[in-house]
Amino acid sequence: MIVCVCNNISDREIRMAIELGSDSVEALQRDLGVATCCGQCFDYASELLNKTLAQSAPLQETVLQRQTVGSTCSN
Repeated sequence: MIVCVCNNISDREIRMAIELGSDSVEALQRDLGVATCCGQCFDYASELLNKTLAQSAPLQETVLQRQTVGSTCSN
């Protein structure tokens, strides 16, 4: 779905930018140009950012925990 009509930016592009490290609306504005023209998409882009970050947080914690638990390396 197109979120930013002015710059033709989709929700998929926004999610991808977040996965690659964009962690604020300001970062999305810098990286993609979202909400830099008319601003009508700002609220939805912000909502999408928060939802995507919230969904990825448990996954990051699981990955971090799995890397440290039960390490059998002997150096």
